[in-house]
Amino acid sequence: MEKRGYWKTRLGFYLAAIGSAVGLGNLWRFPYILSENGGGAFVVLYLLFALTVGLPLLVGELILGRTFRQGVVLSTESLQPIPIFGTRRWLSLKWVGRLSFLLSVVVLSYYAVISGWVLHFMTQFFFAIFSSTRTTFDPSLDPLLTSGWMQMLLASVHILVTLVVVLKGVQDGIERWVGAMMPVFAVLLVSLVIKSLSLPSSGEALRFLFYPNFSQLSLSSFSHAIGHVLFTLSVGFGTMVTFGSYLKDSDAIASSGFRVTIVDTLLSFTAGLLIFPIALGAGSVELGATRTDPGLLFETLPRFLMSLPGGAFFGLAFFVCLYLSALGASLGLMEVIVSNALDWSKKKKWKVQRLEVVWTLGGLILLLSAIPAFSSVIFRASKNSKGFLEWLDAILINGCLPLVGLGLSLAFSHGLSEMEKKRQFIDENKIETQALFPYWRWALKYFVPMVIIVSLILQILNSI
Repeated sequence: MEKRGYWKTRLGFYLAAIGSAVGLGNLWRFPYILSENGGGAFVVLYLLFALTVGLPLLVGELILGRTFRQGVVLSTESLQPIPIFGTRRWLSLKWVGRLSFLLSVVVLSYYAVISGWVLHFMTQFFFAIFSSTRTTFDPSLDPLLTSGWMQMLLASVHILVTLVVVLKGVQDGIERWVGAMMPVFAVLLVSLVIKSLSLPSSGEALRFLFYPNFSQLSLSSFSHAIGHVLFTLSVGFGTMVTFGSYLKDSDAIASSGFRVTIVDTLLSFTAGLLIFPIALGAGSVELGATRTDPGLLFETLPRFLMSLPGGAFFGLAFFVCLYLSALGASLGLMEVIVSNALDWSKKKKWKVQRLEVVWTLGGLILLLSAIPAFSSVIFRASKNSKGFLEWLDAILINGCLPLVGLGLSLAFSHGLSEMEKKRQFIDENKIETQALFPYWRWALKYFVPMVIIVSLILQILNSI
């Protein structure tokens, strides 16, 4: 049985955590969620919840992982049960970890399909560079959506790449690969944003992004904001619990969580700066009425990119950047699944190695990805209606993920002893952690549950 890994350097942890948090959530999901909820007003809401809901939960996950040195499933099983008011019964917190693990499995299965779309368009732009005429390039999702087998093939390539990296473990796998990927991703992203902001439509896009019109918000905007905050921070999937279990005792958790949250939030805004000027320039958008389906990223933008001078190179860089973000998030999710399986096998005293677990679970993820891959063939959606993937995404991220966040806030507040929370949160070398500890504890115990419950109620009222 292999020993539990650890991060070789603090920078390695930061890059892995940020790489997992960035993902397609920032570059695919954030722009269309933003456009559905009125632009600037949603940005304010998103920023508020990132700092008051996402950050406390992220720090809590890191603490949970380092306390028990296990994944989210066994860590939540190790927590003290919660007494139920007025009865002699106790509420077990095992369901939180198991639901979190299940979310990772389901999300990765459809995430792999969307990552396959990215691979498809990346290949299209690569060959367009060597094409003598632009008319041979026709960016459209139809060839993919009408062929479940093509989507499965592309998803399998993405899953294979993910498995090869995760197979090498924490230091030689995720830390090394993400450490190499993130600088490339950062350079590409900054270059693409500069190009995007040079377009004539950039002024209008900036106004849409940063001028808040709160009348555009709906009752469901609050749950959308919370769900997206948790999704982009990789909170609720057990990712940060697993990453926290690899932290050394000397690593400062509170400041690490703050840095990851700030960088991820800035990257979300950067994604908006990249995509909205292009979408507006393509003429596909009237402000507040942006296409809210995957066609925005996988049809409208590629066509516009090809109309620009050097568009094939610009498009290739864009989709390479997009794929690196997708791979970073996939590595985080897969590591969660593998790590929890290894922990469980150790508990049961099964003699299994990472190699066997990785390939077995990778095959399971591939089989599950057949459902979203063939759903577009079986359940054909009109251009103006949501398809199966969008509905699945909305249910999981706007509904299930906040519920897991609610369960985690209860787990951290009532399942961990006060002494353990102080020991893990407070850094003797940083006096500010002593001042912040009461606020973090209050936020997890009262503010976070209240906000999540209210947002879910408002979402239900909005749907009635």
